[in-house]
Amino acid sequence: MTLSRLNPGARMSQAVTIGNIAFLAGQVPDDLTADITTQTRQVLANLDRVVADLGAQKADIASVQVWLADMEDFQGMNAVWDEWVCAKAPPARATGGTSLARPGMRVEMIAVVALPGVLAA
Repeated sequence: MTLSRLNPGARMSQAVTIGNIAFLAGQVPDDLTADITTQTRQVLANLDRVVADLGAQKADIASVQVWLADMEDFQGMNAVWDEWVCAKAPPARATGGTSLARPGMRVEMIAVVALPGVLAA
């Protein structure tokens, strides 16, 4: 089975695909001074961009891990998520609280995506 990388850098790739499964790097907000709703919108926009770069769409997202720096932000994140998620094809999801990599970062999301039209080797 062939392993390929999307936008590899010195430290990580935006995604790694194995067969028809893509494992995305953690998507983080652009504005670390913003509130949870703005940061969540930014993270989901980044997720949408990477998914599109892989030739997939929102309904192809199989699972998402959501990491919050403060579980008090759960409802704010969920409000934005509920506007974004594909109601007819929601992914599996887990949410947890943890320290995130940079000060001001309130949310990070990691996804696994099924790539359409790709046959496993």
